Amino acid sequence: MASASCTAPKTASEFHPTVWGDFFISYEPPPLQQSEKWMRERSDQLRKVVSQLFDAFDGVAEKMNLVDTLQRLGIDHLFEEEIATTLNIIHNVFNKFKHRDGSFIIDITKNPKGLLSLYDAANLLTHNEEALQKAILFSRHHLELMKSNLKSPLAEQVSRALQIPLSRTLKRVEAISYILEYNVHEQTYNPSILELAKLDFNLLQHIHQRELKTITQWWEDLSNDIGLDYIRDRIVECYFWSYSIYFEEEYTRARMILAKFFMLTSLLDDTYDTRATLEECRKLNVAIQSWDESDVSVLPDYLKKFFLKVMSNFVEFENELEPHIKHRNAYNRKVFQLLSGYYLQEAEWFHHNYIPSFKEQIEVSVMSAGIQALSVCILVVMGDIVTEEALEWAIGNNDAVRAGGEVARFMDDMAAFKNGRNKLDVASSVECYIKEYNVTSEVALAKIGSLVEDAWKTINQAHIDRRELLPFVHRVTNLSRSMAILFLDKRDAYTYSKDFKGTMVSHFIKTIPL
Repeated sequence: MASASCTAPKTASEFHPTVWGDFFISYEPPPLQQSEKWMRERSDQLRKVVSQLFDAFDGVAEKMNLVDTLQRLGIDHLFEEEIATTLNIIHNVFNKFKHRDGSFIIDITKNPKGLLSLYDAANLLTHNEEALQKAILFSRHHLELMKSNLKSPLAEQVSRALQIPLSRTLKRVEAISYILEYNVHEQTYNPSILELAKLDFNLLQHIHQRELKTITQWWEDLSNDIGLDYIRDRIVECYFWSYSIYFEEEYTRARMILAKFFMLTSLLDDTYDTRATLEECRKLNVAIQSWDESDVSVLPDYLKKFFLKVMSNFVEFENELEPHIKHRNAYNRKVFQLLSGYYLQEAEWFHHNYIPSFKEQIEVSVMSAGIQALSVCILVVMGDIVTEEALEWAIGNNDAVRAGGEVARFMDDMAAFKNGRNKLDVASSVECYIKEYNVTSEVALAKIGSLVEDAWKTINQAHIDRRELLPFVHRVTNLSRSMAILFLDKRDAYTYSKDFKGTMVSHFIKTIPL
């Protein structure tokens, strides 16, 4: 039965205001510790020095440690060919931890670094890998027992891994911690590697600061023009999401377009969720599906400028693409239209007080999480390396893309359940599961948590099955990794971004002393 809210407007949710405002518009970073020219020249020199280490090390253990160090320090993107060649010759990683009968060597429990390596590696498991599942339980149990007795920095590394396994951790996040931990006490310590990591971080941060100035100004102009007061004002958070996908220097254009796309989808989401009546939702979806400026006339006044700005920004996205790839922007438009349809379905459920079955709910909500749309945009703006096959893979919502949507949806829903669902949101997957199966919230949360783990197994499998698409699977997986940190401990660091400000300060404001 339809509720009265079919015609009456909703009361806007009280999202807290931005914690940044116009900070980055007026922010003048302190001068770099050396000139940018000197830092770049020094970085090039060090890259040559570090590159030679791949040939200098003969043993497999030394090569593995080198790769691990470069990855943790966030500079593996500078040595992609060398690392690929090295990994191709390394096999049987788990055998050193086991007896011939498959049981774990008990001495490993006396070696916390070995246990941590086992735990990190085992979390790359796929479906039906019982041995690796046992390895996770075994190593996690013993790491939990010993973590309070470990010395720094191993204690911090174990704590981080137990919160988010290394394979699910954003490289840039791990780099900030590991740069401070990698010192003369490390067996693998090499001063050239550490200096290169610091230089690379600071040079890239300088680029990111300039981009934040530009993107914040774009948002201030847009928000002043459309004048929507019910939305989550989160442009810096959207930029963080974009930066988490590709932080490297060559992806400036990709970061900027993706951050804008993030923000536009967030505005659309908040409009359907917190402001529009059901009739307004339907009209907005019709306009978006037709993608014709003339349809602005059917929209209420408060949505007219928003709709026109969406269309003009998509034109700008296309204008920024090279002539031979401009046609790819049609993929962006298509997934934005699909996303609008999913938001409308949720609005229909909400306005009619309908609680869907668990299956119905996740079929829509996994898509409304937006990962498919964002995955497509990630690839559209990456340039010439992207193939049509990769774009079709993303828009087809295949393996890692679908699983990424499950990670985002289920982690979001668990956070919402813990913190109290917005009264204007449709019933979550947790609530639908509780109602349909008549179970306690603890049972439902455990089930949803297990579905997150299953989704990560699917993501890991995609890295094996989609070798020809691996660079793109990697970028899409970064989207899932960003969800792992934003929804850590069932928080929602996008909607409630005050708690996340410190993290972003470490990425975008604090430099690392050379």
